[in-house]
Amino acid sequence: MTYKFKHFIAILFMAAISSLANAQTKIAFEVSFTEPQAHYVDVEMEVSGLKKDQVDIKMPVWAPGSYLIREFAKNVESFTAKNAKGESLPLEKINKNTWRVNTQKNGKVKINYRVYAFEISVRTSFVDASHAFLSPTGIFMYVDGMINNPATVTINPHKSWSKISTGLETVKSKSNTFYAENFDILFDSPIEVGNQDVFEFNASGVRHEVAMVGGGNYDKSRLKKDMAKIVEEETAIFGVNPNKHYVFIVHHYSSGGGGLEHLNSTVLGASRLGYTNENTYKNFLGLVAHEYFHLWNVKRLRPVALGPFDYDSENYTSNLWIAEGFTAYYDNLVVRRADFHTAGKYLNALEGDINLVENQPGTRIQSLSESSFDAWIKGYRPNENSRNTTISYYNKGALVAMVLDLAILNSTKGSKRLDDVMKAMYEEYFVKKGRGYTDAEFKAMAEKIGGISLNSIYDKYVNGTVPIDYQTYLSYAGLKIVDEGNAATDPFLGASATLKDGKLIVNNVVRGSAAWDSGLNVNDEVIAIDGYRVNELDKTVASKKVGDNTKIQVSRDGALLELQARITRNPAKKYRIMQAENASAEQISIRNKWLNLKDENVMGSK
Repeated sequence: MTYKFKHFIAILFMAAISSLANAQTKIAFEVSFTEPQAHYVDVEMEVSGLKKDQVDIKMPVWAPGSYLIREFAKNVESFTAKNAKGESLPLEKINKNTWRVNTQKNGKVKINYRVYAFEISVRTSFVDASHAFLSPTGIFMYVDGMINNPATVTINPHKSWSKISTGLETVKSKSNTFYAENFDILFDSPIEVGNQDVFEFNASGVRHEVAMVGGGNYDKSRLKKDMAKIVEEETAIFGVNPNKHYVFIVHHYSSGGGGLEHLNSTVLGASRLGYTNENTYKNFLGLVAHEYFHLWNVKRLRPVALGPFDYDSENYTSNLWIAEGFTAYYDNLVVRRADFHTAGKYLNALEGDINLVENQPGTRIQSLSESSFDAWIKGYRPNENSRNTTISYYNKGALVAMVLDLAILNSTKGSKRLDDVMKAMYEEYFVKKGRGYTDAEFKAMAEKIGGISLNSIYDKYVNGTVPIDYQTYLSYAGLKIVDEGNAATDPFLGASATLKDGKLIVNNVVRGSAAWDSGLNVNDEVIAIDGYRVNELDKTVASKKVGDNTKIQVSRDGALLELQARITRNPAKKYRIMQAENASAEQISIRNKWLNLKDENVMGSK
């Protein structure tokens, strides 16, 4: 036996010993709410079977699906550690999210701490007198090196609460107790505790629980039917639904939105009284479609960097344009396939994405792959100049998904489409290989399914900033795109401003505009234009003519300045998608396949 082989065997043996030791360590949480009105969660963490003289207890710094370091440890207070006899154990905080406990050779340690939970969002915990929403990465700590250990969670609801909703498995032998196979699962399983209105429906062989929080004018019967349609449409794409139980937690506000995906659940924000408005209701169904599609795309079919997770720091990937952008493409498409939108309404939504992307100066500065990679420092930290320097991997990613879908439909004469790529990737990388994919692997699969090279699309639209050639790809479906903004003669300065304490304050300056060239700054107070006081910038600019030389009087940090600007024509694009004249039978066939149509006329349904 060679030295190298002996060394390798020794490493395997030590790893096995370490794994066995960790497997014997048991971790259990007990959660209580002694002061919910003050927004506190009380957590007891019991770790037993320890063999070490010290353990490091860590709090995650971010929540998967939301790519920003949120520093959840900032909400922790009153951290203590005791042995089984209730005697205090020495501890020290060694960095921003780690507490080191000296076990003094005790096999069992009890950790107690409180979490302040008062931030309303789908990714952060919130507690008040009416309910508790626990976003696990901001509530539960883990033992360093034991992320793969199982854990149990016992919830002690406040005396005024009666229900618990979560995707975690129940422990039948103990009331209000749940089991997670490992901490990746625990951190991916939000918990709602309160008096939520709960109803269920079955779709694609899966039991779906819907927990409605905060009231609302929803129709349960309609939601059951419509949400089931979305589940079935999306399951049909992948051919299998990996869950037996799925939970929707829906938080209602006077106005709300947004969602965050999880392994077998999602958290949604919705407008409490929006269900009787058809547009708002359809938008809610689109949100359901988006987050449910993540059940496959991201939670299982994922970029290689997104799991196993590092909860201590950023997890970088250049593929969020697939993970989120493709999901944003499919949410509207699934709503169309389920017949909640006409084909014309779907094209209207597509026009909205095109106009948003093409009218954002940042689309010529930041590529899709850069947008994905820099989500941690730019996407979730926008400033007054973000519109000029960045582009959303959601919106532009959805448009590149459309381009790929139409390119594959065209090259295969309608026999294959992006659905087939997603299904093949799911089977190859999640089911067979049990790992994430690389950028090159996704591209190779799409090329294999489509039978074409995607070098140009990737070079121009994914890794470059070349304008998307919408006309070429829409023409495959017998459609054309027209810029109705080309003929506009509206005067344009290129700045926006709002009244604040009686002052007209600039809040945005568009790259390359007259305002940009003149040196007008964000936070300038606009006092007068051409000698006249103003309190509405847009209205004043609208009274000018293209080519006018304008004097803008501003106050900048108390100093009075006069700037010169030459009014230009409004450069905004206003794209419309229209049916092409004399479309061929093949183009009509592709259109029908793409838009789930039975006839060729889409304009009449707009």
